[in-house]
Amino acid sequence: MSETDRRIDQLLAALRDDNEALRDHAVASLGQIGPAAIDRLINLFADEDRVIREAARQALVQVGAPTVEPLLEALRDDDWAVREQAAAALGRLKDERAIAPLIAALKDRDGAVRLSAVEALEKIGDPRAVEGLMEALQDQTVREEAARALKKIPDPRAVDGLLQGLAGGNWVVKRHAAEALGLIGDTRAVEGLREALRDEDWLVRRNAAESLARLRDSGAVEALLPLLEDENDMVRETAEGALSSLGWTPPNA
Repeated sequence: MSETDRRIDQLLAALRDDNEALRDHAVASLGQIGPAAIDRLINLFADEDRVIREAARQALVQVGAPTVEPLLEALRDDDWAVREQAAAALGRLKDERAIAPLIAALKDRDGAVRLSAVEALEKIGDPRAVEGLMEALQDQTVREEAARALKKIPDPRAVDGLLQGLAGGNWVVKRHAAEALGLIGDTRAVEGLREALRDEDWLVRRNAAESLARLRDSGAVEALLPLLEDENDMVRETAEGALSSLGWTPPNA
């Protein structure tokens, strides 16, 4: 056994220590060792202890680009935990080689893997992921995270899907959709956002008001006025700002 292999053995054992500082040191040291540690770190993705799996992922991220191809292979592993951690690591590495495989992983049979793929694509932020993320809006397991990801990757192709989410019953999706539609800046969203001003959830109302201001929708003034008396302080303040930006002034001003 080489000196490097012995050192890797010691550091892998240290990942199981109760001392957090020692575990952190082991992660950093394994990252510095580089490619020689890659295969054995990926093997830890199947460990029953999630702390170990995540420590292995952190070390691989520190190794950097040489881990991408092995991680892409791990993304096809039979073990869901291996696929989950591989997707998470690829998201942190932000390598464009991972985009298509991660989009494919949005249809993985395991929900945890799909969730990890959504979060990875959000971190990478490439528009090529938009269509896959729109499909993920229909997935009960990951739809909230997909809506958040689409907020981070503003693209007109997502408007119809986000409008459906805005009109749906999931308040987290609605919050993200109301904000995302303003960031995208497509006027097709105006009618849905005006309707969202009457939503039961205060943050949906607040985000919709802000988005209508972003869209410069002067026709939204009448719909925004009732929010000046909203029960929520933030909604009232946002409505005031939105109305001011649209050129409205109080009658007695």
